Amino acid sequence: MPPNSTANLSRRDSKVHAGKHGRLRAAGLVGSSIEWYDFFLYGTAAALVFPHVFFPDAEGINGVLLSFSTFATGFIARPIGGLLAGNYGDKLGRKPMVVISLMGMAIFTFAIGCLPSTGSIGLMAPILLVTCRFLQGIACGAQWGGLALLLSESAGPKHRAFSGSFMQVGVPCGALLGNLVFVIVSTSISHEAFVSWGWRVPFWATALLVPVVMYIQLKIEDSPEFEALKREVSEVSAHKPAVVRAPLWQAVKSNWKTILLASGTLSATNCVFYITIAGALSYGTTYLGMDYNSMLIAAMLSTVVAIPVTLLGGRLADRIGRRPVIIIGGVGILIWAFPYFALINAANMAMFTIAVSVAAIFQSLVYAPVASYFGELFAPQIRFSSVSLAYQLNAIIVSGSTPIVMTWLIAKMDGSTVGIALFVCATAVITIGCAIALRETNPKEVRQSRTAVPGEHLHANSIGG
Repeated sequence: MPPNSTANLSRRDSKVHAGKHGRLRAAGLVGSSIEWYDFFLYGTAAALVFPHVFFPDAEGINGVLLSFSTFATGFIARPIGGLLAGNYGDKLGRKPMVVISLMGMAIFTFAIGCLPSTGSIGLMAPILLVTCRFLQGIACGAQWGGLALLLSESAGPKHRAFSGSFMQVGVPCGALLGNLVFVIVSTSISHEAFVSWGWRVPFWATALLVPVVMYIQLKIEDSPEFEALKREVSEVSAHKPAVVRAPLWQAVKSNWKTILLASGTLSATNCVFYITIAGALSYGTTYLGMDYNSMLIAAMLSTVVAIPVTLLGGRLADRIGRRPVIIIGGVGILIWAFPYFALINAANMAMFTIAVSVAAIFQSLVYAPVASYFGELFAPQIRFSSVSLAYQLNAIIVSGSTPIVMTWLIAKMDGSTVGIALFVCATAVITIGCAIALRETNPKEVRQSRTAVPGEHLHANSIGG
């Protein structure tokens, strides 16, 4: 074949791959957005509606605490989903776990919207709520690792962080959608109608996730890296199989320190995010007398800010490395913690908007590289199990507890936010320290090489790296 024909074929193949990966990014963004819409929708409902619907006998702050406790149930379940999906995802592939988790999320979120109130069936109502939230959490925990790896492993070696950031953008997009739908519904009908039945409509809207699931199942191929692993099963020596029998055990056995450090890097971003979308809204209405819908709009504006910053953070991580971007975001959160609450305490909507928007910038920088960075820290054979465990550990420790911790600290300190500001500072220090202690997967020598794959040098000679 003439050289120019070979070049034309190469360019054509490159365009086909780019087109396929573009569709994968789009599907990942939409799927992740709707999935996180489902999950965060619960947080908004927990602050606004559930104390009245499911805990009507609890007085004042006790109803909010009970409601946020059910919110935390989802985070307790997420590690279970992550571990189950990780174990099977390292054996069967990334795509099957993504499809199962997205479908599960749609089913259980829709079911929450169908639950009767405590006034109708008594104690069974909150029991069913906790059950659905727990199952929803399992589905959410199963989703993140699979979608993150499907996007990053399918990308070119120089674009993995940017590609993975499309999945990360699903978080602010999901929060934006959840808040937007709640604002539209709550302002379109009376408060009595909203508490009676209107809050259910946003949960029913999760049915829109089903077509996305079908598209991924029918049109999207599994990760090329995992497909290559399956082909190597018969070629690799018996003492180092391409697909390990017990990936979760192998991950914990050989990588427990890296898993804990990776989990720690998420502390600041998860803390700030859940304060903004849940804790601050409850605090503003309870202690400052601020309008809930106005604060919800401000929280939505902060998620709009987070979307381009997350994509920029992913692009930046491909150019300067993963750790520097995370550390910059962590330092920003550390510096902004006290100004954040000082602005909120002004009880002024403009100040509130500035507080949450600046926080969103720093929080997004920490979060942007995580989808690619976590995967690159571990060998492909145990990657799904490792990243799921690292991600979901922080979810249960920080994400689920932050609104409860904030509510409790402020109540104990007679309305003062000094305690929760110090808590945010502590999470920022943990993020910075863990990022410094971890290895860089995309150092200068890898970035300068045309063929080097980020992270490959860390686990070239062993399963666990």
